[in-house]
Amino acid sequence: MKNLLTLLFLISMIALDVTAKAISDKDVDSILQRLDQELANRDKYIEFRQQSIDSLRSTLMNKSGDKRAMLATMFDLGEAYSAFNTDSAVIYFHNGKIIAKELGEDSIETRFALREATFLPLLAFIGKASETFESIDVSAIPSGQLAEYYDAKRQMYFYIATYFTDYPEVYDAYMAKAKDGQAKLTPLLDFESPQFKQNQGEYFFYRQEYSKSKAILTDMLEHISEENYLYARACHFLADIAKARGEHHEYTYYLALSAIADIRSATLEVASLQELGKIMYLNNDIERAHDYLSIALRNAVDCHAPLRMIQSAQALPIIESAHKAELKASRNRIYIVIAIMGVLLCILAATMGVLRRKVTQMNRLAKRLEEANSTKDVYISQFLNLCSIYMDKLSQFSKIVSRKISAGKVDDLYKLTKSGKFIEEQSKEFYDVFDDAFLHIYPSFVSDVNRLLRPEEQIVLREGEKLNTDLRILAFMRLGIEESAKIAQLLNYSVYTIYTYRNKLKNRALSRDDFEENIMKVKSIS
Repeated sequence: MKNLLTLLFLISMIALDVTAKAISDKDVDSILQRLDQELANRDKYIEFRQQSIDSLRSTLMNKSGDKRAMLATMFDLGEAYSAFNTDSAVIYFHNGKIIAKELGEDSIETRFALREATFLPLLAFIGKASETFESIDVSAIPSGQLAEYYDAKRQMYFYIATYFTDYPEVYDAYMAKAKDGQAKLTPLLDFESPQFKQNQGEYFFYRQEYSKSKAILTDMLEHISEENYLYARACHFLADIAKARGEHHEYTYYLALSAIADIRSATLEVASLQELGKIMYLNNDIERAHDYLSIALRNAVDCHAPLRMIQSAQALPIIESAHKAELKASRNRIYIVIAIMGVLLCILAATMGVLRRKVTQMNRLAKRLEEANSTKDVYISQFLNLCSIYMDKLSQFSKIVSRKISAGKVDDLYKLTKSGKFIEEQSKEFYDVFDDAFLHIYPSFVSDVNRLLRPEEQIVLREGEKLNTDLRILAFMRLGIEESAKIAQLLNYSVYTIYTYRNKLKNRALSRDDFEENIMKVKSIS
């Protein structure tokens, strides 16, 4: 009946496996992110387990006077230290065995001896483990303890076989003993218990009946918590099934799930994280590979398990390669950042140079505008002053004319106007004002004009003289008054006279044909 129920269960589970949704890239990324989060909390889980151990040690101290009462707590302490600190676990199991023997508690002594033999291989005491186990008379073990005996045989010989993975004949011999222990253990377990499902799943796995093994182990996971020590073990076997089938995503997924379970239970004697680190390295996820392998090695050292140290030591070249690759990638990133920063600094320097030139140009322009405004103000002031003078002169002349006419001195008025003295006086004032205003705008006008003339023909002003007739004619031309007739009106000369002056000036120039054009290029104040 039991075998029939098992068969029906397997058929239903295999059917579910066939229709199960495949693990996707998204699922793998999600579980790896969760693993990274759990690793960040690793110290908290370890601290919580250490507190539980400390509590048991405190309880043991309180029972130090009663050896019989100490045995149960010593066993619990051995279990608490298993997969956490192998040295301490073996010590408590060994001491418990001695006390039980002193008290004549044969079954308890056997129980301690089985657990001691189980974990001795992790400390590389292979001969001692075999000796301890073989010293136990299986025929004398009560039927209620047979499950413990065969479970110890399964686990101990599996640990021993792990040392000889490079020696197939020796490995197979020890694995045969481990499988024999498992085969005899399974019928002794409760059909509904997680231990039964775990061992049955492993049994089918070793027989390469992967669908049956996966069906059983997957169902078991749905009924136990991640903190259960069987959870990590079942996930690791599911990962091995996926690896055998070539299902890469599922292989990575279940290894990550196994590693998460180990972390949450503060299990340091682990293999999943180490194996996962190798996968990350092969997938070129260098940062994760370095982190996972480094933590796996640290776990092996903290757990004081030489077996795991040896396995982790085999991963040292990968850790070193991962570390070097990470350093190289970091250096490359630094070089890229430095190069980008260098380019940005060059761009910044060029931009600052351009901005500086622009600011300098703007300052010069502002200064010129300010000077131009000042010149404009002066020029307007001179123009208004000239207008004021002429208005005043016109008013005075009007009064003189009015008085002369009223007094009947028309002849005097005629003599005044005919002599030209009045016009000459007014023209002189105009020239003075014009010369001042023009030279304020073109302060280097005289020297600029002389540079256009032959050395022997350059203009030399008399003392106190600002501009002479030649320079005034050229000044009017520079201001845009190029017609000889208009210049003649302003200087009170005939048109012919102005023409003659202009022709003579051209003859004195270094370049006659370009002289007047060059005069127009004379710059104002800058």
